[in-house]
Amino acid sequence: MEKKVPMRTCIVCKACKPKKELNRIVKTENGFVLDKTGKLNGRGAYICDNPECINKLVKQKALNRVFKENVPDSVYVNIVEAFNGK
Repeated sequence: MEKKVPMRTCIVCKACKPKKELNRIVKTENGFVLDKTGKLNGRGAYICDNPECINKLVKQKALNRVFKENVPDSVYVNIVEAFNGK
């Protein structure tokens, strides 16, 4: 029997992809973190590696919509730096 692959949707482009192909941004008690393991506790949102999605995430402030709160600009800066550092 084949193992079921968990699918997740990018919050920017709405593309449905296997969980391992997307990056997870998690809201923890200490703020927002880019979750490399996909196992951190907390509410998560998924985003593609695509630079276009990263730019739209910042431009549209998509995390504000997903987490229903005002996400500081520093969080967006940290996310862009994390993706550029890959």
